[in-house]
Amino acid sequence: MHSTVKTWLMGALLVSFSATADAQTAAPAEAAPAASAPAAPVNPAQLPPRAYTVNPGDQIEVYVWGEERLQRSIRVLPDGTFAFPLVGRVVAAGMLPEQIETAIANGLAGQYRGEPPQVTVSVQSPSGFLFSVIGRVRSPSTFTPGRYVNLVEAIAMAGGPDEFANLDNITIIRKNGSELTAIKFRLGGAMKGNLSDTAARAIPQLQTGDTVIIP
Repeated sequence: MHSTVKTWLMGALLVSFSATADAQTAAPAEAAPAASAPAAPVNPAQLPPRAYTVNPGDQIEVYVWGEERLQRSIRVLPDGTFAFPLVGRVVAAGMLPEQIETAIANGLAGQYRGEPPQVTVSVQSPSGFLFSVIGRVRSPSTFTPGRYVNLVEAIAMAGGPDEFANLDNITIIRKNGSELTAIKFRLGGAMKGNLSDTAARAIPQLQTGDTVIIP
């Protein structure tokens, strides 16, 4: 592997998997107990993952218990909605599956004299979450990882920066409806692995439709 890519990936790993510094508990003036044990490193793999919210283009499955005729596999439309029998238009974009379950159950409530049936919504294919990485990376492309990723992970998926990349002038172009926003971020410190824990945690999570530009 090219030495530049090795160096960048090592730095990126140090950023993505930064551990907290060892801490010592100060002893009270009137007593001198032994110093406390060092704080356990923060392992990102042990942190709760960000809950997945539905995006336009996702394939979801809706199951109404006891009502097989209402079971559906549905592609969320570009406007973030879908139509469901007896309910009508349901807003899905930006919603957790549990929130969509509640919306459908509430829509069905008027169709039943007693308690409405239980509704289950699951994401079959999170293909609606996508982003692009362009510019001075080794494999520019559009990616559909099926999970949320941060800026460092996105660049790694694109093969890492090339030797002339300016990682202190990264731009994320973010779409919000018809509006575009440019977000600037400096990531040069990742190559040396010298970012603080606070700065590492500030690395932005990408949103669907983002375009990352590495100049």
